[in-house]
Amino acid sequence: MAGRIPEVDELLTPAEVAALFRVDPKTVTRWAKAGKLTSIRTLGGHRRYRAAEVRALLDGVPLVVELRDEEFVSGA
Repeated sequence: MAGRIPEVDELLTPAEVAALFRVDPKTVTRWAKAGKLTSIRTLGGHRRYRAAEVRALLDGVPLVVELRDEEFVSGA
């Protein structure tokens, strides 16, 4: 439809996301690098996160925690 402006998602900074999850902003960046959270890069190279996706995570969509080999302890 001509003349219609698409709805834009609210974007959050790493610090804002970190405050919601009570983690360090670097943890949020690691989640993005690991593909656990989608980030958008600004023209200046800064990361921004879609508020809707962050809210979904807060509402109970689990984050998958991957164990490194040295952290895995076999029961056998």
